[in-house]
Amino acid sequence: MSHHRSIAGVFAVHGAVAGSLATRLPWIQDHLHLDPRTLGLALLCPPIGAVVGMPLAGRLAHRVGGRAATRLLLGLWCAGLALPALTPAPVWLFAAFLVYGAAAGTCDVTMNAQAVVLERRVGRSIMSGLHGMWGVGSLVGGAAGALAAQAGIDARLHLAGAALVLLGAGIAAGRDLLPDEAREAAETGRRIGEGAGRRFALPSGVLVVIGLVGFCATFVEGASANWAAVYLTEVTGAGPGPAAAGYTIFMFCLAGARLVGDRVVRRVGPVAAVRAGGVLTVVGGAVVVASRTPLPGVAGFAAMGLGVAVIVPLVIAAAGNAGTTPGAGIAGVATITYMSGLVAPAVTGWIAGGVSYPAAFAVITAVVVPVTFLAPVLRRDRPVRRPAAAVPARRE
Repeated sequence: MSHHRSIAGVFAVHGAVAGSLATRLPWIQDHLHLDPRTLGLALLCPPIGAVVGMPLAGRLAHRVGGRAATRLLLGLWCAGLALPALTPAPVWLFAAFLVYGAAAGTCDVTMNAQAVVLERRVGRSIMSGLHGMWGVGSLVGGAAGALAAQAGIDARLHLAGAALVLLGAGIAAGRDLLPDEAREAAETGRRIGEGAGRRFALPSGVLVVIGLVGFCATFVEGASANWAAVYLTEVTGAGPGPAAAGYTIFMFCLAGARLVGDRVVRRVGPVAAVRAGGVLTVVGGAVVVASRTPLPGVAGFAAMGLGVAVIVPLVIAAAGNAGTTPGAGIAGVATITYMSGLVAPAVTGWIAGGVSYPAAFAVITAVVVPVTFLAPVLRRDRPVRRPAAAVPARRE
């Protein structure tokens, strides 16, 4: 149980770093006088850094062991939180986001590899709960960011302080990870990292369809998480606190739904769960697009968080079942989902700058529509090519 608590803590700290930064994007945008297109271009940098860094993380885990690599990379990820708010100009923001994204992606690989091996050892699914813990961490970080924004605290001071606190929490969480001699974790990390990061190597067969479902869900998650606060500020006239709260509520619904997601799936099945989630996400997106005051906008983001929550964990499980070798299915689907994370924030910014913010979220809403039709590809009665091990391709 100590290993389980430890990896859950690592996921929570990883999520808290992401949540802390997301709520201060409006401050960074205002501080550097960024238009939506420029901010969208800046938000393209973290996933680029992540994709570049993933193969390096796999090699590091293979060399020094999963526990040592995870602890080191989580520390770098926490430290990277302070960089974006300290940049004096957009070009430096791009560089900071590249470093920030590389730290995120490398840590993502090693902590997921640890989780894979632990799940195999305990003999039961723990991945949905770990996704939920990532969301809980993001929620806590987002809530702190909302309070800091409402109080008018300079983001440079807030994020630097958050980096120190989370660095300490990460050190504490990493103490009871699987020992370094668990070479299986390192091997899994190497396969995932190399498979996901190597020239965007695309999967084939049914994995393409599974990956497409993951692409749609990740697109909604990434765009909403990065742009919720900005959207509420620019479109609904929300103040700093309510705008930051929009992200926080989105993550609260995402995390809460994932924490209970396994029970829902056991009751209604993955296909019905994904279809219902897709419909709810579309409804929430429509509310966001129509909103011109903060309250309905926040409600729309809440519905989107609830709707999209269960989709990515089920994509991960389906990819794990469809792979021919350990890590192969996940590596292929990870390529598609990371491509989604690569383009979603930037596309949102470009559409918002070229047309409008509501138009951008209309596109985001449309992206999730195919999920309701492609849901059968995630059914549990599909033949399994290897022992199922739900391996997450991303954080949440």
